[in-house]
Amino acid sequence: MYPCNTIFITAQMTQGRLAQTFRDRFDVIRHVQIAGVPGRHEPDSNQEIDYPFLFSLMDEVGYEGWVGCEYRPRTGTVDGLAWAAPWGIGPKASWKP
Repeated sequence: MYPCNTIFITAQMTQGRLAQTFRDRFDVIRHVQIAGVPGRHEPDSNQEIDYPFLFSLMDEVGYEGWVGCEYRPRTGTVDGLAWAAPWGIGPKASWKP
């Protein structure tokens, strides 16, 4: 198999079974793109996809590829990063819009 990208939002809408599909194919996946379903907003708890579970699965199987965000923040960029705080991701405290 060739290295590929996986777009979780598209996979969820077209086939579901994200965890099993990722587990079966993580060795050829090099880039995962995430967004909320529905609405393509922040990948937070208001969406259908359980990203904390999928992030844990990525760690469990040893995924070493990239994870990119492909969403439109509901309100703005800084507020739109709040979902990522548990993983140490977010704007620097000194940055002001």
